[in-house]
Parts: sequence; C-alpha cells; structure tokens
Amino acid sequence: MQRAETSMGVVFFPAFDWAISPTHPERQERLLYTMDQLKEEGIFDIPGISEYKPEVARMEDVRRVHFCFPDTGSNLTSSHLISAGGTIKAAKLFMDKQTDKSFALVRPPGHHAMKTVHGGRGFCNVNMEAIMIEYLRDHYGVKKVAIVDTDCHHGDGTQDIYWHDPDTLFISMHQDGRTMFPGSGFPGEVGGPKALGSTVNIPLPPNTGDEGFLYVLENVVLPILKDFQPEVVINSAGQDNHFTDPITNMNFSAQGYAELSRLLNPDIVVLEGGYSIQGALPYVNLGIILSLAGLDWSYCKEPDFDPRALKQEKRITDYVKKVSEAVLEQYHSPDSGAISREREGEFFVRSKEIFYDTSYITERQREYLLDCDHCSGLLLVESSSSRTRNCLGLEVPRNSCQKCADLGHKMFEQSQKEGRFSNIQFIDRIRRESYRYRI
Repeated sequence: MQRAETSMGVVFFPAFDWAISPTHPERQERLLYTMDQLKEEGIFDIPGISEYKPEVARMEDVRRVHFCFPDTGSNLTSSHLISAGGTIKAAKLFMDKQTDKSFALVRPPGHHAMKTVHGGRGFCNVNMEAIMIEYLRDHYGVKKVAIVDTDCHHGDGTQDIYWHDPDTLFISMHQDGRTMFPGSGFPGEVGGPKALGSTVNIPLPPNTGDEGFLYVLENVVLPILKDFQPEVVINSAGQDNHFTDPITNMNFSAQGYAELSRLLNPDIVVLEGGYSIQGALPYVNLGIILSLAGLDWSYCKEPDFDPRALKQEKRITDYVKKVSEAVLEQYHSPDSGAISREREGEFFVRSKEIFYDTSYITERQREYLLDCDHCSGLLLVESSSSRTRNCLGLEVPRNSCQKCADLGHKMFEQSQKEGRFSNIQFIDRIRRESYRYRI
C-alpha cells in the first residue's frame, strides 16, 4: 500500500447552512463534489492523510484582527466562525506537529475582507487567513509569516490588513486588476510607509496558463520567500485561475496547481475562491493534496483537459517575464513615491472609498498611522458607511512602544468623551485585548 511521504491533515467544512443564494457559485457544492472525488480516490485510506473536523473560532479571534461595524456579530454567521475555526485547526495541526502539512478545505472564503468591515465584499465577511495568523502569533509566538495568494482575484483584504506590518510578507499573483474585480494589485502597491517591500503584487494578463504561473513562482515568488525567511508559509489557494472557471479568464490546470503546490511547498493551505464546481475543484483539490503529501499526481487531470488547446501564447509569455522583472525590482528597491506622502502632523494619512459588492454598502475611510521611530505606529481609522456612520477604529500594534500604547488608550478615552463617534473599537495587541464603545 502506498503511504504519504509527508503527513497531511485535511480540515473539511462545506457550510451547509450558508450561501449567498441557492444558485450562487459560492455555495456548498464547491466542496461536496471535492469530497466525493477524494473518497472515490480513497485519499483518506492512505496512511498519512487524515480528515479533521474544524473548531469554532471565538468572537475574540475575530476582534484581534478586524474593526467590525456596527459590531462583530452582525457581520458573521456561525458558518463564518466555523470556517475561521477550520483555519485555526489547520494551524494547530501544523504547529503541534500532528501533521507535516495541513489544508483548510473550508468555506466561506475571506481574502477580500479588509481591516475595517461593514459587510460582505467579494463573497467575504471576515479574513480567515488573518484570523489564523494572529492566533498563531498570540498562542505560538510566531513572528514572521508569508502569505502567497494564488487566487485569480487580488487579495486586497489581506493586503489591507497587513499593509503596515513588516513581519508579514504578502504576495499575490492574480489576473490583472484592469480586467476584473477588485481592480487593484499592481506592482506599485508595495506596503505602507513603515513596511515598504512587505507587499508584492504580480498582475498577470488574461489567458495566462501553467507556463506563466510556474514561471512567476520559480523566478519571483520563491526568491522573495528565500530572502524574507518566514517561519510559516501560507498558501491562500484560490482555484479560480482554472481554465473552466465561469467568472475569470485564466488557463491554469489541475496539473499546474499540483506542480505549483510542489514547488511552493507551503506549511498551511487555505481554500479561497474557485467556482467551477464540477469541472475544476474536485481535480485541483485532489492534485494539491497528492502533491503536498508527496504522492503521484500525474493522473490527476480534468476530463476536458487538452494541453494543446491551453498552450500559452508567446505574447503572454513575454509580458509575464517583463512583469516579473518589474516586480523583483520593486521588491528589492521599493518605490516610496508610490505611497501616499500625505501627512497631518505626526500621522501618515490614507483615504479610501470601498464598495461592498455583496452587501451593497459604500464606505468612506480615512486612515492615520503615527510616524513612530520605535515601532510600527499607532493606527487610527475613521470610517463611515451607508450602513453605519461615524465609526473609529484604534489599534496598538504587536511591537508597540510605550508611547504608542499610552497614546492609544488615551485617545480611546478621549474619543468617548468627545462624542464625535457613535461606534469606537480598540485593539490592544500588547495586552491581547479589545474594547468597544457605542452610544
């Protein structure tokens, strides 16, 4: 009997009770067809590959990451907490050395959920990877983490959460934002003023195939990971780059995904997008699991897979190489000119307008980061949306100096007395506590 060379834990949660609508592509069948395929192939009969049930994340796990307005509970269902708990379970399997690798095969997804949350956008309400990462930091003392997002859509939520964090490397390879949602993820987006180079975006042209994705991985992603030296590597494994996906325009295959997984060799994999429910997901997920377990995945092919029809055009190959060169240059010499230089006193300032396409909410936001010489700086976010107005979020960072910590608590108390904000949320990462105030 064959045996996995690398032990593999698969955390499975299809969220039977959650869907945007009965016919929406983000629904439970995304994972049910996959589980049928895995059982048909006898994956869980192979020694070294085991299925695990998720845990349930606590509200505190969400509050250490997000400012959720008007409150955390109104932005969540039990399925969101279980999906987040599935990623935490996957992290525990790896950190406790129960398995060498883990795969959180869960939904709903989360990589479009930003630091501030007023509703759902891009099918995401809260960020599953960020909740898992901050759990790792609080419970295992992990510091340097790398996230490689291979979803077809730019992981703008994960980027936003870690924009100011020099200890979190975020790499996203995705379809060019000029051609699809969310319209972001360009090479000039390199991280905040205190974290330049910690964000890496690789926008790829429509119809990029296996050749293009694997070229970027080998020539851009892997060298940057080697330079950054993370303690944990996480793959946000969106599978909507597949050539059969109904809402994207790429030509990646199950064979390509398996080879990408072999080369990247992540510690923890978290499912994100992927909406070809029958034509892609069962084969891609099977290929990822076999690849990470060190087993033969050469037979894992879609019924309509035709490598000749999917051969990448030379013009795309040439373009991908040029983008790769530009991205590497930006990583090694990040252009601070691409970052807003707007300031108000001691604070860097950034203004954003965010549309929540799933909840039909518009948010206007103004972000302030204290320019501190001793830590990442106190973060303030003034936010107002068509759902909840006059909100304030405050965060004392993990590496906070005493000045920023004291200022954060002082501003939390002052803002309550002033009465300008009806909803205030405060995250103190030093004390590992969060506080809320509502009029």
